[in-house]
This record gives sequence, structure tokens and C-alpha cells, in this order.
Amino acid sequence: MSPSEEFRRHAAECRSMAGFLHDANSRAMWMSLAERWLRCAERYEQQLTSTQNEKTAKYHRRGGRRLSH
Repeated sequence: MSPSEEFRRHAAECRSMAGFLHDANSRAMWMSLAERWLRCAERYEQQLTSTQNEKTAKYHRRGGRRLSH
């Protein structure tokens, strides 16, 4: 499971917990936690995409040749 999928799973668990609660403050707290987990997933995906784009751009700048180490 990727980090993004795991973050989204945690968000779903928080929403589920919120659904069981009758207290509005507690429910709001769990929904807030769910939103934080979703933001973590989105940030991870953005950073992953950015890193992949940088690698692709570097590859093309070098004429499609891999870097030797």
C-alpha cells in the first residue's frame, strides 16, 4: 500500500469514527483529523508528481541517456 493510500485509509477511519459519535464537538474533531489525513495524501501525491517530473525533465535534457554513476 502506498503512503497516499494509507493516508486515505486513515481519513476513512476517522470519518467512520465521526459517524458513530453523538457529540458534535467530538464528531467535528474526527472530521478535522480526516481532512488532515487527506491533505497529507494530496501533499504526498504532489511531491511524488513533482519528483517524477524533475527526473523526466533531467532525462530529456540529457538527450534521453541515463546518468552513469
